[in-house]
Amino acid sequence: MANQLPYDAHMIPTELTANIAEVKQRIRAAEALAGRKSGSVSLLAVSKTKPAEAIRRAHCEGLTKFGENYAQEMAEKSQILADLPLTWHFIGPIQSNKTALIAKVSDWVHSIDRIKIARRLNEHRPTERAPLNVLIQVNTSNEDTKAGVMPEALPGLAAEIAELPRLSLRGLMTIPAPASTPEQQRAPFRQLRDLMSALQPSYPDLDTLSMGMSGDLESAIAEGATIVRIGTDLFGAR
Repeated sequence: MANQLPYDAHMIPTELTANIAEVKQRIRAAEALAGRKSGSVSLLAVSKTKPAEAIRRAHCEGLTKFGENYAQEMAEKSQILADLPLTWHFIGPIQSNKTALIAKVSDWVHSIDRIKIARRLNEHRPTERAPLNVLIQVNTSNEDTKAGVMPEALPGLAAEIAELPRLSLRGLMTIPAPASTPEQQRAPFRQLRDLMSALQPSYPDLDTLSMGMSGDLESAIAEGATIVRIGTDLFGAR
């Protein structure tokens, strides 16, 4: 499988089980601390480079949502695991020549940052499937090298995506620059929440904030995350 790294099968029934329990507990504790309803935050298991058997074991532990960065790898895993009721989220950079595969396999796409990609996903989404749930990736760090639309360009991109019939615009995603303190972590997440709040009067179906990873999930949940994307703290280092 493309981009796959060696995986210790002995880790699956022991460390993985413990890791999943620990991450779920962190999420529940963060929800409680933020005064949010238990279960309001979904755990997206980032399974890129990990084999299908690790995903199968994670499903045995109650996980159903998996995030992948590489289109071909996601497609191969979805075929191997077709017997399971899994939801596939594409969370990586999108190349134009991969949009057909992503549109066919994914249930969600988190990383749209330009209209060209959105139009291609819309064009390639199979008509027999429900519209593809999509999130706009926002560059909350204002870094030229960082993926994501700049905040000032977000309203225009949202308006264009909302016109595409085979896509369902559901919210926003961000991958902020690393920060050393909780308050520094929270600032870009708060910005993303405010950006979605500004859009919601025009797009009432917006309900998803994909933000927070292994090192900052508590800060993200404090600022309103509805999906946290966790890889390392579940499956170990890549």
